[in-house]
Amino acid sequence: QVQLVESGGDLVQPGGSLRLSCAASGISFSITDMDWFRQAPGKEREWLALITSEGTTSYQNSVKGRFTISRHITKNTVYLQMNNLKPEDTAVYYCHTRSRPEYWGQGTQVTVSS
Repeated sequence: QVQLVESGGDLVQPGGSLRLSCAASGISFSITDMDWFRQAPGKEREWLALITSEGTTSYQNSVKGRFTISRHITKNTVYLQMNNLKPEDTAVYYCHTRSRPEYWGQGTQVTVSS
C-alpha cells in the first residue's frame, strides 16, 4: 500500500524559508515521477514542481528561482525547499505521484504572515 506523508509546514514571516518533506512508503522514487502542488483557500489546486525518476526538475514560473525540489532516494523522501516566501504562498502543500494509479499525501499547511 502506497502512503505519502508530508511534513515541515509552519507559520513563517515574509522572506523566510521552509523545507517541506514527503516521505513515501510502498513506492520507489527511482522509478516514479513526483510533484508538489498547493491549494490556497478558495482556489484550485496548483502545480508547483516536478522531479522525474531520472532526477530532472521543472517548476511553475511563479516559484522558479525561489523553490527547489529534490529527493533522497535511499530515504524515499522528496523535498521542497522554499525561500523568500510571500504571503501569497500561503496554502496547503501536497506531494503527488505521477503513477497509475496516482497517489496524494494528506497535505501540510504553510502560512506566510507577519
